[in-house]
Amino acid sequence: MKKYWPLIREFFQRADIVLFLLCLTSAIFGLVVISSATATSTEGSAHYVLIQSLSLVIGVALFVALTVLDIDVIADKWPLLYLVSAVLLLLLIPFGYDDGTGNKSWLRFLGIGIQPSEIIKVVFIIVLSKHISYLKEYKNLNHVFSVAQLAVHFFLPFALVVVISADLGSALTFLFIFLVLLFTAGLKLYWFILGAAGLAAAIPFVWTNFLREDQIRRIMAPYDSSIDPTGEDVLYQTVKSKLALASGQLTGSGLYQGTQTQNQVVPAQHTDFIFSVIGEELGMIGCCVVILLLLAIILRCVVVGLHSRDTMSMLVCFGVAATVLFQSFINIGMCTGLTPVIGLTLPFFSYGGSSLFSLFAAVGLVSGVKFRPKPERFSRY
Repeated sequence: MKKYWPLIREFFQRADIVLFLLCLTSAIFGLVVISSATATSTEGSAHYVLIQSLSLVIGVALFVALTVLDIDVIADKWPLLYLVSAVLLLLLIPFGYDDGTGNKSWLRFLGIGIQPSEIIKVVFIIVLSKHISYLKEYKNLNHVFSVAQLAVHFFLPFALVVVISADLGSALTFLFIFLVLLFTAGLKLYWFILGAAGLAAAIPFVWTNFLREDQIRRIMAPYDSSIDPTGEDVLYQTVKSKLALASGQLTGSGLYQGTQTQNQVVPAQHTDFIFSVIGEELGMIGCCVVILLLLAIILRCVVVGLHSRDTMSMLVCFGVAATVLFQSFINIGMCTGLTPVIGLTLPFFSYGGSSLFSLFAAVGLVSGVKFRPKPERFSRY
């Protein structure tokens, strides 16, 4: 053991332990709330807690591994990463499982579900960051050919996710990451204006040919009261979630004591609507703690990115921050009725093994950036 102690000590000195503790605290917090949210479910809480705990262990191992591994070495394997991503998505065609959501987003092996899009988000951040940094440093990022390359780079995984799994939430996360990384890298404003115009022109085509009727109604329902005036159809989850949040008031009813939570009133309350459980049983104080933890994780990723050694490392950090930010905003918006219900989990808190260990892998990349600071000769920049 003595011979390993210097390595362990070096890891704790150089890794981003602050970020790790923030994520670990959030995950354990989520584990407790998941236990309460599933206590009266048919399967009981033991099953969910076990799966989430195992995913947390895997996530911690990935955090350590990706902290120690050099991100440049990982990014150099981009063809292999892209191939694995494509294979995982294509496997959804014959073996995809919708898990009752209508989105063919899961692969099941021996009773264990894996959501490829969660894993691919991490790969997407790495490979896209490398591509953008290469164009910025060795080419002209704002040249039309560079922008065309990046557009194709984004469109391939985006289209595969939309066409194969119909997972609109994950697809929009890819779009948000893409836009944040381009903005961070310094893409000129006129490209964003042109992109917005192109997106506006494409929306009618996508709306008509790729979105199901139930997806269209879910997207429009929060903003058009005529779609579900009684709140018993597409807005059912949101209505019940808002009632649970309101009933918690300031301090909540206490864990395992929430009337709606323990009666399983809110569908998917351990996954997409975990925030409503927090609101009912831990009150506004619990909700504020969750939001502050997520904000701290986002800001920590940004700070590490601003002190990173090169463009690619900075972009990876900002990509991870963008993922947590977008998913948090949409999920909390779903629970409060501000955004459509598009099936995005609350990072680190919601039940979902693929989401949890993928997020720990992502923040492991950020920790790896801190683990290898910029060379002394670049520090003044």
